Amino acid sequence: MDPALAILAPDAATTFRLDGAGRILSENEPDGSAGPRAFIAGCPAGNIVHLRADVTDGVAAQVTALVAAEPPWADPQTRPACLDRVAGLLGASSACIEVGFNYALPKWPPSVGVFICSDTAEGDALLTRLRQDGAPAHLVAAGFVSVADFWPPWCVTVEGGTIAAIAFAARLAAASAAVGVYTFPEFRGRELAASVTARWTALPTLAARTLFYGTSKMNLSS
Repeated sequence: MDPALAILAPDAATTFRLDGAGRILSENEPDGSAGPRAFIAGCPAGNIVHLRADVTDGVAAQVTALVAAEPPWADPQTRPACLDRVAGLLGASSACIEVGFNYALPKWPPSVGVFICSDTAEGDALLTRLRQDGAPAHLVAAGFVSVADFWPPWCVTVEGGTIAAIAFAARLAAASAAVGVYTFPEFRGRELAASVTARWTALPTLAARTLFYGTSKMNLSS
């Protein structure tokens, strides 16, 4: 199998919990939300598709055939022609279709900066302080209300004692992981997201995993 096409499989297994037939059971995250009715990914070597477990076998077969007949989805600026027909088969509006980018991340060396990472004495001390004192207001405003929202493995970059950006395992599987990245508003525009992501890729617990980063087509800065 072409290496580019082969890497789409662990990406899907990172993003979703799949059954033995490759059907989507849920999102691969702590809250276990249902996930999309269909996930289609493509690269210059070809396309793959995963259907949610509640899609009937007949519809799943038709969608799978449409995706198999589609030319490789190699241009991220265009949508595969079959998407509207797929949406119709699934009883959805084409307006519900979200298009994004998925990247396999290189393993960068640690970046210059002040970082605190999980599974270290400094990381344990940070979590202890947050438990005792509560999360600072800028973390709470962004949805990091408690230490439970620091999904391990994680890494933060700190400026003047303040958490400026965080990279964490938004999805974690046995052989792969997908990073979630957030830069707090007052620290944006300084390439901290790239820096903390680079440091995250160097965490020991991720050394044997294939790492991914995904973003929506509309998120130009990302």
